[in-house]
Amino acid sequence: MRLQLSETQRMIVEHEDSPLLIVAGPGSGKTRVLTERIRWLLNNREGHFRILALTFTNKAANEMKERLSDIPTVNERTFIGTFHSFCMEVLANRGISVGIDGIPNILESYQDRRLILLQAVIDNEKIWREIKLSRDNREMDYIINNWLNIISTAKNNLHLPEALDDEREKKIYESYNEQLKASNVIDFDDLLLLAYRLFQERPKIADFYRRQYRYICIDEAQDLNEAQYQVLRALCGDKYRNVMAVGDPKQAIFVWNGSNPKYLELFMQDFNAKKILMNENFRSSQAVVRAAKLLDPEYEIYGVPAVAGEIKLIVGDNEKHEANLVLDYIRNLISKGHKDVEGPITLERCALLGRNRYVLSAIEKELSKTDLTYYKQLSSQHESESKIMQDFELCLRLVANPKDKLHREILFKRWKNSNRHVQYENITKNQELIDALRKSAIERDQQVIVEALEEMEITEHEFKFLKALDYLNNFSMNNDNPEERALIMEDIKIWRKHWDYYLRSQPGGKHDLIFFLSHVALGTTQQPRQEGLALLTIHSAKGLEFDVVVVMGMVEGVFPDYRARNEALTEEKRNAFVAATRSKRLLVFSYPKEKMMPWGSSRKQRPSRYLADLGLI
Repeated sequence: MRLQLSETQRMIVEHEDSPLLIVAGPGSGKTRVLTERIRWLLNNREGHFRILALTFTNKAANEMKERLSDIPTVNERTFIGTFHSFCMEVLANRGISVGIDGIPNILESYQDRRLILLQAVIDNEKIWREIKLSRDNREMDYIINNWLNIISTAKNNLHLPEALDDEREKKIYESYNEQLKASNVIDFDDLLLLAYRLFQERPKIADFYRRQYRYICIDEAQDLNEAQYQVLRALCGDKYRNVMAVGDPKQAIFVWNGSNPKYLELFMQDFNAKKILMNENFRSSQAVVRAAKLLDPEYEIYGVPAVAGEIKLIVGDNEKHEANLVLDYIRNLISKGHKDVEGPITLERCALLGRNRYVLSAIEKELSKTDLTYYKQLSSQHESESKIMQDFELCLRLVANPKDKLHREILFKRWKNSNRHVQYENITKNQELIDALRKSAIERDQQVIVEALEEMEITEHEFKFLKALDYLNNFSMNNDNPEERALIMEDIKIWRKHWDYYLRSQPGGKHDLIFFLSHVALGTTQQPRQEGLALLTIHSAKGLEFDVVVVMGMVEGVFPDYRARNEALTEEKRNAFVAATRSKRLLVFSYPKEKMMPWGSSRKQRPSRYLADLGLI
């Protein structure tokens, strides 16, 4: 055995062939158990088989892959990824009976899905006339967003249009799907819905995957939603039972997205699973464990952590003052160290967390004035900020999917002088699309993008992505606007990281453009750790750990969120629990006494109720 395991961990790793539910608290070593379980199975079970390890975040999947990278055959013998990435693979290889021929083009952006729905509504003259009548733009936006949420909820509950009771909603759902089909795309929710249909309607395909994957491991099972759980049930059928699920109901913080810890209990019942508790904490200091218990009195751990650690409060006069006090605290730790943190403290060992991305705006502004390296992961997807890279991304989508009417129209609106008379409808090949774009490119920036696409030398199984990035980077060096030049270079830097991680995660695999863009859309090319100080939302920090954690903006209305009521308030408390337990040694909370509002006036802030729970106020 490569790592030293506790008695409980060893019992899980060497578990026999039957269903198992592991309830694993923070710091209990669940990632270690999952990876060592996979290692043990590969080394000790005879026969040719594969292992399916499903996670809920790409950073968790990437961490597991890195821990198992010393096994030469790990890529051939395992699939480690999210439910969505697994479903994409299934549809790409077996999806023709549900309308997917080859690698699906995925529409992941909320704004893009909203535009698809808006076009579907406009095309229905009756509905469009009704909602336009006596309504302002704000109210219409609310209606469109509400319908999009209805469709997403229906898909996440595996409901087709005919399952809806409301006739108008049913028609809008159907029209939305028709618009997706017209652009040869599927949305993020379709990955699960179509995979479920495939397993249900084609039992032989489900049986093929059961025979291929002898063992299934589910990480973060408290985050299962209805679609994910039913995909699992459909995949397993009535007899397949070599499933291990690992979760912690205390860390269920995605209920707003359809997830629910009730599926842990359903898994116990439906699979007749044995239950094992992992209630040790090998990660956190006494101070962090004490804070976790104050936030959730039902949290119990076996034994007492060896390191004392520290919990403290920083209070600023305003957001700028709060930001500078926090930075002073980080600098002091880096300069002097701390008795409870082994070795020198570096920026990489520290993280700043916010309940939402806006909490970290002030400190990001202050960081930009310093020489401190930092990175931010404030949402699941990176969106390019420079105009030329936004246009380049649109063109990449069109080259990969010439039928993509949505992004073609978006590009036309951005390239105001483009030639709309160019015939795109019958284009099927990459080079034909690039030739058409060349005719549409009038301004120099547009022409450079087309030239960059040509530099890629795209074929069916290969394309030289870095040559395009180098071409765009060289052009940006002549940009007279330093701010725009900096944005372009930052966007290119992030795309280089996408490409680098894609190549490392797909050794000897497919290097075609659709496959690459699909992986970017799914977030599988994101790296959990980067150089410098981490700026994270609590949701994006899930699964990560740092020696020093500062949770900023701890005021009423932000944490807990002002909209939270009833069960949502319970989830907010779980968010606080997750935030606290990201720390291994030192835990700090901070808040500003006053906040500058968007309209220019200052407002006094009330400290969060959680600070009172923690005994800090």
